[in-house]
Amino acid sequence: LVNEAALLAARRGRRLVTMQEFEDAKDKILMGVERKTMAMTIEEKSLTAYHEGGHALVALTVPHTDPVHKATIIPRGRALGMVMQLPERDKLSFSYRQMMSRLAVMMGGRVAEELIFGKDAITSGASSDIEQATRLARAMVTRWGFSDELGTVAYGENQEEVFLGHSVSRTQNVSEATAQTIDKEVRRLVEWGNSEATRILTERRADLEVLAQGLLEFETLSGEEIKTLLEGGSIKRDDAVTRPPAGPSSALPTIGKKSGGTTSTGPEPSPA
Repeated sequence: LVNEAALLAARRGRRLVTMQEFEDAKDKILMGVERKTMAMTIEEKSLTAYHEGGHALVALTVPHTDPVHKATIIPRGRALGMVMQLPERDKLSFSYRQMMSRLAVMMGGRVAEELIFGKDAITSGASSDIEQATRLARAMVTRWGFSDELGTVAYGENQEEVFLGHSVSRTQNVSEATAQTIDKEVRRLVEWGNSEATRILTERRADLEVLAQGLLEFETLSGEEIKTLLEGGSIKRDDAVTRPPAGPSSALPTIGKKSGGTTSTGPEPSPA
């Protein structure tokens, strides 16, 4: 983290590593490298803003989840946008209420797309959200005993192994009837998360509009800025990060004669 922050400070021509460099370095490590050069249409940006706004708004509404740290519609890694939640302390386990809240947060993006653009305009951008929600619900049912129908029993998954690309060996860990019950319970939990996200975003649709427009304007919003927008406030940004620092960009003294006229020096080496 410190090394990445120092590299960012050098690229920006700063003599000291400020808190902004540490913040940007943390985002790069946790969320991936920004792809600002990636071309996105207005429609794609708008859809991404509502998608991420849905995640953030549900996360701010459900009672048992981590605080929202940042929301962005700048592409990072393979994602077109992202909402980051950071825990306030180290966690060793999660409760049933926290997991159910997490399911609602995961489905918030897809629900927001459907509410704003219609069911026919839903994109494949929520594939990762659906996959994570399904994985969490399956673990709740088969590993952590959060199903009254299946009880407090750990269930394995039926697996198929291919040998030399021809024969297939099947490992049967649960019966067909139990596998059907597992699928039914997983679907029940995921659909609950979807319905809870729908209820929240329907009730707070005006807040969703405010948050999406804020993301379209600023592209990245911190948790505090999101709360400010939802409370009816305005955001004022300091452009100190983008403005080049005054004075020499190097910590070394300037070489050359100091006369009344201007002196031309060679180009400074760019940091690696």
